[in-house]
Amino acid sequence: MKDQNLRIAGVIDESIVDGPGIRFVIFTQGCPHHCPGCHNPQTHDFAGGEEVLISKLLSDVQADPLISGVTLSGGEPFCQAEPLAELVRVLKLGGKHIMAYTGYTWEQLLESDDHCVQALLRQCDVLVDGPFIEAERDLSLRFRGSRNQRLIDVQASLRAGYAVTTDCTHIS
Repeated sequence: MKDQNLRIAGVIDESIVDGPGIRFVIFTQGCPHHCPGCHNPQTHDFAGGEEVLISKLLSDVQADPLISGVTLSGGEPFCQAEPLAELVRVLKLGGKHIMAYTGYTWEQLLESDDHCVQALLRQCDVLVDGPFIEAERDLSLRFRGSRNQRLIDVQASLRAGYAVTTDCTHIS
């Protein structure tokens, strides 16, 4: 594994609200979207947070046998696609389910000519896409904050050639 620094706002060692199953959650630092009403506004500043080696995060995930998956949140994970793609590559080898939150849409990410964005996207299992829109806030939605956001089954979408949504009920 090519060890790289990742700027993070923090982590949650065990979460049951940031995706299916028991998850390790990485809150990346830095976000260009600045959505009004954002749940994590402290993650917007690209100079904030702290730098951590992805090998340290990998070690933390591997140390907990209860962790079934890793969630990339933010901030905007796709702004640090290179180190995250490398981390996710190794996590997938270990059988971890990968979920990512992004303020970009599925279509915007697919159109990116950044090979690291493509590498990260193509290794995800579920993507929650789209900006948080305060006027569409809905607390009854599973794993998302506003009605415009979609839970996308990434692998099924790549095969189909369009966004295939999921409710994540089949994942534990």
